[in-house]
Amino acid sequence: MSTPNTTRWIGIGLLGLPLYGALTFWSSLEGQPDPDTQLEAWARFVTTNEYVIGHLFGSILGLIFLIFGVFALGVYLATSRAGRMGLWAMFLTVLGSALFLPLQGVSTFAVPEEGQAVLAGLEEFEALPDIFANTVAGLTGLVVILLGFVGHILVGVALRDAAEVGGSPLGWGQRVDVLESCVRSDDRPREHPVHGAIGGCGASDKWGVDGLERAAPILHCPRGRGSRGPTEGAIT
Repeated sequence: MSTPNTTRWIGIGLLGLPLYGALTFWSSLEGQPDPDTQLEAWARFVTTNEYVIGHLFGSILGLIFLIFGVFALGVYLATSRAGRMGLWAMFLTVLGSALFLPLQGVSTFAVPEEGQAVLAGLEEFEALPDIFANTVAGLTGLVVILLGFVGHILVGVALRDAAEVGGSPLGWGQRVDVLESCVRSDDRPREHPVHGAIGGCGASDKWGVDGLERAAPILHCPRGRGSRGPTEGAIT
């Protein structure tokens, strides 16, 4: 894939980050009742069509956009000064988002059935003891929070390093080489006499013209002799 196409795809992928923010904001506009204190109101809320659509397009689709956006950001940071840190930030953030997807799936598709059971009078459903699946779900949620926290911090640090002067692929190291080549005098070829005066600026503080040659002019003689002396036209 050519460089312009790669840059365009990176830009398209980065659009997933603001889309994720917008969808997450939209899905959280309406508050959810607390099932511990308002069980019946919570059951009615989670069994509505708006609840399912909000979680499907706001939470799940938003997370998918986030994963695409973080992938694109990781590719961009990989070519900057913060390449390794950018890749680690991408890995941790994508891992946390991917682990959060099944939890969102449970909330989108399984919780409405739980609310339907409560509305049907099966309140004993809430009194059932926790099983191993509930424990794993809780631990997975803690891992998601930890990965998201560390990943977002690394993303911020990587963006700061990439934004520093000289952080681009043509940044600090290449600028040092340019400055060094102006100081060193042994990097220039010596095939032409001009380099003796120009290229030697780093080895001597004296500018000389001994290495320069000037074409000797032909002097006009009034008696018609077009010859020149051995010392005419030479600079010493």
